[in-house]
Amino acid sequence: MKVAEKLLFLIIKKGEGKMNNKKTSPDMASIAAQVLHSPNASGVQQKLAGSVLSQANASHQTGAMMEDIASKVLASPKYSDTTKSLAGSVLSQSNKKR
Repeated sequence: MKVAEKLLFLIIKKGEGKMNNKKTSPDMASIAAQVLHSPNASGVQQKLAGSVLSQANASHQTGAMMEDIASKVLASPKYSDTTKSLAGSVLSQSNKKR
């Protein structure tokens, strides 16, 4: 299975209440780790991958700055599928009130 295909299968657990109970799926965490180990990863990819990994095992929530970066990535045609998938994962764990 290609990396781009794996990116389409994000598994996000949806929680209830005020606390963010969503966390990164194991597949997305693996892709984020690959990005962080890649010498060819862009700065934006590394930031997004770091955010994705920080939400893998804890109830961390996306910060406003990362929300802004992720939304710009999704709105731009210049980013790769991998970068857009990382951005989608970051935004799926953001604060819906912002």
